[in-house]
Amino acid sequence: MAVAIVVVPFAYAVSGVHHDVLMAAGSGLAVGIGISLRTRERIGLSAGILVGTVVGMVAALLAGLIPGNGIGSLVPPLVALAVGLVDGLGTTHLRGYREVGIEALIMAGLIGIGLFPVIGLMWTIRCFAVAPLTALIAGALTGSPEARRFARPPVLLVLAALATIAMAMQGVASEDLATGVPLTDALAGAVVSVATRLIAVPAVVFLAARAAAVWLQPRLQVYQQLAEYLRVMWIPIGGFAVGYVAIIIVFAGFGGMLARFIPEAFVGAEDAGIGEWIAFSFFRALAQDYPGIVPVSAAAWLLVGVQVILAVGWALVVFAAVMSSIQPRLERIARQALSSTSE
Repeated sequence: MAVAIVVVPFAYAVSGVHHDVLMAAGSGLAVGIGISLRTRERIGLSAGILVGTVVGMVAALLAGLIPGNGIGSLVPPLVALAVGLVDGLGTTHLRGYREVGIEALIMAGLIGIGLFPVIGLMWTIRCFAVAPLTALIAGALTGSPEARRFARPPVLLVLAALATIAMAMQGVASEDLATGVPLTDALAGAVVSVATRLIAVPAVVFLAARAAAVWLQPRLQVYQQLAEYLRVMWIPIGGFAVGYVAIIIVFAGFGGMLARFIPEAFVGAEDAGIGEWIAFSFFRALAQDYPGIVPVSAAAWLLVGVQVILAVGWALVVFAAVMSSIQPRLERIARQALSSTSE
C-alpha cells in the first residue's frame, strides 16, 4: 500500500496514460511485496517499500517519458535496478554467479507478474529471458577484483544469455527487414540496439543502483532510531492533537454563536455553516487569516485573541509536560543506539 501511495500519483504526474500508470504501480507493488516477504526477518518491510517504490517510479519515467518504449526496453533496466538495489542494501548476499542468477530470476518474475495485467501471459513469460543476461552482467560486476578474476560463469548461464541476445537480435532485425531495410543495415542496427538495451544500459543501471544503495544504507539506519522515538511519543502527540482539535471546535461554536447574535461582528459570515467556522477557527488557532470570514468588531477580535492565547499556551504547556515525562525513555533509546553503533 505504501508503494502505491507514492508511485501512483508520481506516475500520473509523469504521464496521464492509465496504461503507463498501471505498469508502474504493478511492477513496484510486485517487487515491494516480494522483497518484503523474503527479507522480513532481517530488515522488515522497509527494504521492500524502498526498492518497490524506486522500481515503480523508474518504470513510470521509462514508460511515460520515452516515446515508443516497449517491454523489451522497459524490463531489462528494471531488473538490473532491482538487483542492484537489493545488493547494495544488503538484503541478500550476492557473492557469485549462482546467487546473482537466482536474484535476477526472482526480480524478473516479480516484475513480469506486476506487468501481467498490461502485457499478458506471453510477455510475462518472456520477462524471465532477461534474467540470464542480467545475472551475467551483475555477476561480472559483483565482488572484489580478486574474486572476479578467478570467478567463471556457469556454462548454462552463458548459453542462456547468448540465446537471449540471439532472440532479441532476431526480433529487431525482423522488424527492420519488414520495413524494407537492407539485410546488412538491419543486422548492424540489431547489434547496436541489443548491445545498448540489453547490455550497456542494464550494466550502468546496476552499478548506479548498487552505488546509491550502498551510500544510502547507513543513512537509512537513522529512520530506525526515529521510529523508536515516534513510538515513545505517539501517545503524547495524540493527546496534544485531541486537545488542539477540542479548542478549534469549541471556538468554532463560539464564533458561529457570536455571528448569530451580532451579525456585524464578522464580514462574510452571513451564510457560513459549521464547516466554514471550523476552518476559520483552525486558521485562527495557527494565527493565520481565513479569507472567507473576517472579524471586524471588538467582540470578534476578543474571541480570536483568546483562542490564539489558549492554542499557543496549550502547545507550550503540553510540550513541556510531554518532554519532562518522556525524557528518560528518549535518553535510554539514545544510549542504546550509541552502544549499537559503537559495537
